[in-house]
Amino acid sequence: MSLQAIVIKVLVWFDNSNVKIADNVGEAIDWMRVIPFILMHLVCLLVFVVGFSPVALWVALGSYLVRMFAITAFYHRYFSHKAFKTSRVCQFIFALLGATATQRGPIWWASHHRRHHLYSDTAKDIHSPRQGFLWSHIGWFLCLKNFTTQGHCVRDLLKYPELVLLDRFDSIVPIFYALSMLFLGQYLEFAFPELKTNGSQMLVWGYFVSTIVLIHCTLFVNSLAHVLGTRRYETGDDSRNNLFIALFALGEGWHNNHHHYPVSARQGFFWWEIDISYYLLRLMSLFGIIWDLKPVPANRLHSKLVKQGLQ
Repeated sequence: MSLQAIVIKVLVWFDNSNVKIADNVGEAIDWMRVIPFILMHLVCLLVFVVGFSPVALWVALGSYLVRMFAITAFYHRYFSHKAFKTSRVCQFIFALLGATATQRGPIWWASHHRRHHLYSDTAKDIHSPRQGFLWSHIGWFLCLKNFTTQGHCVRDLLKYPELVLLDRFDSIVPIFYALSMLFLGQYLEFAFPELKTNGSQMLVWGYFVSTIVLIHCTLFVNSLAHVLGTRRYETGDDSRNNLFIALFALGEGWHNNHHHYPVSARQGFFWWEIDISYYLLRLMSLFGIIWDLKPVPANRLHSKLVKQGLQ
């Protein structure tokens, strides 16, 4: 690869508007995009250098939960499925929060997810475990083929210039978020030395460790939730309900439920199916921040059930 090509690829990390669909040349891994992903994992090993403190661990947990909620409730249930309504201001705030999770912009995310539902576990599904577990988990978004946004799937979102701008510069937001963690740690080190934290410790725990765990827990919905778990509904694909994923992904693990009725704001269809994202959405609706949460129709709760013994 020439120096010019390398420079262009690096610039694309910060402004992806120059990449066209025609540039997607197949399922070959784009190794220039893999480098930052690998480095993020390696930086997590610095926990053995920077150590830990209670405040750093609490910030890492809070960072994980807030951003996971932005992904599950807004990137997924709102932008991808329109499971409820909200104001344009709230829409942008949670799009921005979701972007800090380092999972690209909301339009890109929604476009590929909507396409997944159209072709779930068929040859056209971009991240089916039938094509290999590792591919469904990380390979699909590291290849050239899936770099660009599938604009025809998200015309309703393309009318918002602020979301288009966020998608175009989708790597800038995580960078500023990481810097905010660095500055937070430096401030706490100066203002509250008794907390025994510092900038590098907060950066490693608050951004890198939190983000890597967040990314993989999100990706388990694409991979593990189509392999391991139980099936209540006959959905024509391999989607499964998985309590483990539901707990870590704030309700997203009830994946067979979701594929049975994707537009519901609630993915834990029954009271015993823990769905933290839905509980928080209900709370937001009480304050008028969001409204018109779509329920699961009563007649759909017990339709298309998998015959016992075939789960």
